[in-house]
Amino acid sequence: MTAALASRTAGATRPQVLRPDRPKHTRAGLVLRYSLLGLMFVLLVGPFLWQFSTSLKGADESIYTASPIPTNPTIDNYRTVAETIPVFRYIGNSLVVATASAVLNVILGSMAGYALARLPFRGRTLADLTFLATIIIPFEVIMVSVFLTMRSIGLVDTLAGVILPAAASGLSIILMRTAFLGLPRELEEAAKLDGANAWQRYRRIAMPSVKGTLSVVAIFAFVFAGDDFLWPLVILKNPDNYTLTVGIQYLSGTFSANQRVIAAGTMIAVIPLLALFFSMQRWFFRGVGEGGIKG
Repeated sequence: MTAALASRTAGATRPQVLRPDRPKHTRAGLVLRYSLLGLMFVLLVGPFLWQFSTSLKGADESIYTASPIPTNPTIDNYRTVAETIPVFRYIGNSLVVATASAVLNVILGSMAGYALARLPFRGRTLADLTFLATIIIPFEVIMVSVFLTMRSIGLVDTLAGVILPAAASGLSIILMRTAFLGLPRELEEAAKLDGANAWQRYRRIAMPSVKGTLSVVAIFAFVFAGDDFLWPLVILKNPDNYTLTVGIQYLSGTFSANQRVIAAGTMIAVIPLLALFFSMQRWFFRGVGEGGIKG
């Protein structure tokens, strides 16, 4: 009897844990949510799927049919692209340009970002604003001056002339600066007490801690360089040096009425970019959130 009374008393005096109310999803809210997701999917992925479908359609099938699925899929359009332009040479040039741009942006962008985030020097605020301004200003505004600079150092009609202007973009520097600012200062202060200089702290502590952001910078630089059309078109003269985006323009002139072949050429240009993204998507999504995490 006494034990039962004590148990009831303990239960009565036990504090009640307040649980947060779980959001209640109504049927109308779910319908709206999935409708918006479906609309975004159609707007973003729909054109890509339609282009892929067009590249697989034969000459006897209209590209304006109601059904985007080809009735008799064929790869003849891809064969035509390979026979018309040196597509593999253009793919190689594009990979050289995109890979070099990604590597340089990772190295130079991380070094500049670390200096802005961790090294005190006069004019650091002005440097931040300058790099931010390079993101806002379109490349077309400075394209003439960049071309004159490349001509003065003899890099016109070379792949190096395509790579150098995009070797360290303002976006890469700002992303790396934000990632380094999110690292705990205690790690570097401890290394500093142990006698590590700025280069050692950058290479052994800071860089291994922002691998996700490094992958984001590499993917962005690879995609921007591999997908660029205007600058390679301006600086390259020899068709042997063309990147894939510039080389595909010949399909528009040679097959101006055959949209199937043009679609096949554009799909070939997209394949390396998709392969890179899907191979590094785990690091990409990890790096997107690194900049917002403060230690």
